[in-house]
Amino acid sequence: MHTDDTDLQEANERAITDHSSFRSVLSVLIRGMVFPMITGLHAILYSPDADKVRAFLRDVLGLKSVDAGHGWLIFAAPPAELAAHPIEASGTPHHELFLMCDDLQATIQELAAKGVQCSAITEARWGSGSSIHLPGGGELGLYQPKHPTALNLT
Repeated sequence: MHTDDTDLQEANERAITDHSSFRSVLSVLIRGMVFPMITGLHAILYSPDADKVRAFLRDVLGLKSVDAGHGWLIFAAPPAELAAHPIEASGTPHHELFLMCDDLQATIQELAAKGVQCSAITEARWGSGSSIHLPGGGELGLYQPKHPTALNLT
């Protein structure tokens, strides 16, 4: 094996075995350089009134956006984490989207002051939860985690 090949192999082994960083686990080695394979998370909220939801994301939540063309706004999101949970034997695979906060009660009060309705708070082992009623219908989960988060690992 060449020295270059040995260096590449060693770098690849480090990237695969270093589980302290999500970026190093999900990476691609090209000519001795490690590039992230997954560079972000893109979520879509479908609504019968997408303009109202866009206004909510911009005006109420204060998210910044770029115009992808024809008024299709793509919003910057806070740091994210991704989990996989088992389902019951009779369950159907599905996805859920939650916004996270440090103080659920205060966040709900702040949203209420902006005219946003949220569901009652529920308590679970993993956190305190609610949901935001979106303009045009639908709900968006909102919770304050009680578990360690992965938000600062990237």
